[in-house]
Amino acid sequence: MQSYTIGRAARLLGVSPDTARRWADAGRVATHRDDSGRRLIAGRDLAALCVEVGQGAGGGGEDEEPYTSVRNAFPGIVTAVRLGDVAAQVEIQAGPHRLVSLLTREAVEELGLEVGMEATARVKSTNVHVDRY
Repeated sequence: MQSYTIGRAARLLGVSPDTARRWADAGRVATHRDDSGRRLIAGRDLAALCVEVGQGAGGGGEDEEPYTSVRNAFPGIVTAVRLGDVAAQVEIQAGPHRLVSLLTREAVEELGLEVGMEATARVKSTNVHVDRY
C-alpha cells in the first residue's frame, strides 16, 4: 500500500501542510514513520480523510490554501473503484472536488487503480453545464 508524506497529503487534500499536520496531531488521520523518520499517511487512511473533507467536514482553517485546477488537471487520490463486467467507475477526490469517471474495466486494470493511490483526472471538455429544473 502506498503511503504519503504530510506535504504530499496536504496537496491532495487541498490544504496547507500545517493544516494536514494539525489534523494528524489531533488524531484525525493516523501517521507512521519511515526509516528516515518522515511522517507518512497510509493511502487508505488518506482516501478516507479525502472523502470526509470533500463532503464538507474539512475543518475550515484560516491557513487552508484554495484548490485550483491548472490546465484541467485534477490531481487527487482514488476513493472508490467499482468494476463491472466491461465498464468501471472510478472516483477521485481532488481537494474539495469529487470527480467520477466511467471507463473500461480493462483501462482500470491496466492502470492498476485501487483505493488509496494517487491519480490525476484530466478533463478535456471546454464546457459542461448541468441544470436541474
